[in-house]
Amino acid sequence: MTVATAAVPTPTSAPVPVAIPVREVLPWAAFMGFLALFLIYFVGAEQGAFAIFSGNGVHEFVHDGRHLLAFPCH
Repeated sequence: MTVATAAVPTPTSAPVPVAIPVREVLPWAAFMGFLALFLIYFVGAEQGAFAIFSGNGVHEFVHDGRHLLAFPCH
């Protein structure tokens, strides 16, 4: 007669969390923040007095996203 053993071995030590230095994360966080502000500008404010590009091209491109995010546009 054989003795049954567990299919998954139990860990003998606790996992150690990986430390991520702030110096490595900060440039990426700043870049992503700038990118988010840039995209919110184009969805929410690219028309009228604040327009960088002339015409309605950007407005029409982000029109549905503008309504989805509850920005008024007309």
